[in-house]
Amino acid sequence: MGGTVTAVSSNGEYAFTKPNRDSITLLAGLGVEGDVHAGTTVKHRSRVAQDPTRPNLRQVHLIHAELFGELLQEGFTVEPGQLGENITTSGIDLLGLPEGTLLHIGEEAVVEVTGLRNPCLQIDAFQDGLLKHVVGRDAAGNIVRKAGIMSVVRAGGVVRPGDRIGAVLPAQPHRPLDRV
Repeated sequence: MGGTVTAVSSNGEYAFTKPNRDSITLLAGLGVEGDVHAGTTVKHRSRVAQDPTRPNLRQVHLIHAELFGELLQEGFTVEPGQLGENITTSGIDLLGLPEGTLLHIGEEAVVEVTGLRNPCLQIDAFQDGLLKHVVGRDAAGNIVRKAGIMSVVRAGGVVRPGDRIGAVLPAQPHRPLDRV
């Protein structure tokens, strides 16, 4: 089970979108070097307001590029980095991974999947009406979040577009991803 990195993005300032880069450096236990969301404790503004001492389970945000194709069919044009992700992937079912999956990215980097991104209203400020296309309900009425996954850095390294991604699943029983 694996995929490919299609784009990498980071931003040293609080902004919804993140500019694409030639490479990003993941730092063990911290996140993306120079990114505003890097750190051992929560960095997202809403989380800091609740409790700034909580551990940062959202160090690296990954989104599958296949989502952009789905959104295009709904009339939304979204490019890598525009939804605030650090790593855009293709060919790997990020949303189907269990909690605790280790993603080996490139030659050295390893991130551990912590959960689903819980998108907020900022997405509608980016493109009006987009939120309902990245958060919806399935036929049974359960909430479905499609805006990517969050992770923490277990081993640092440089990540570039074109790098391979390999997934190592945790021991059974697998826990499905929930919002973090």
